[in-house]
Amino acid sequence: MGDLRRLFVAVDLGNEARHRLAAVIAAGLPILPGAVVPPANWHITLRFVGSASAAEEDRLLFALSEIDSEGPFELRLGRLGAFPRAAKATVLWLGIEEGQEHLASLAHQVEEHIQAAGFSAEDRPFRGHLTLSRLRPASDVRSILDDGFNAGMTVPVGDIVVFASILGRGGTRYEAVDRFAL
Repeated sequence: MGDLRRLFVAVDLGNEARHRLAAVIAAGLPILPGAVVPPANWHITLRFVGSASAAEEDRLLFALSEIDSEGPFELRLGRLGAFPRAAKATVLWLGIEEGQEHLASLAHQVEEHIQAAGFSAEDRPFRGHLTLSRLRPASDVRSILDDGFNAGMTVPVGDIVVFASILGRGGTRYEAVDRFAL
């Protein structure tokens, strides 16, 4: 059996949106708690796949190439949220204010195609968000959420991307494996 790669399917923000969002966040949230996700890693996960062999990866890429989407759409990034809850958060995230229904439909199609490629079903419901930081140990972020920060920016979605997570000394980086136009 060959090497395994950790894969996930996501909406990539693209450089222009990433730079605009970084400026909006820097102006409205100068200090984020926890391990802040670098802007280069910002994305909206549609489905975490996990470890896959080369053959499994090929099946996955073929299955995703068969998605018949409704075409490009836009998302509006909005307010902050936290998982599992604000009083004991392990993840601070930015929510989707508009376009969530398109995103959820796309995630559903991705899920169906991933299962058709032989991967097991996702056991958690989809909740579109952009992770900003990870908090270990868990922290109370209610005061940050209560400040009312709203990114209020629109992001175009024209494709989905299969990424590989590459672990290294400088932290995790994501490498685009393939892109599929909507």
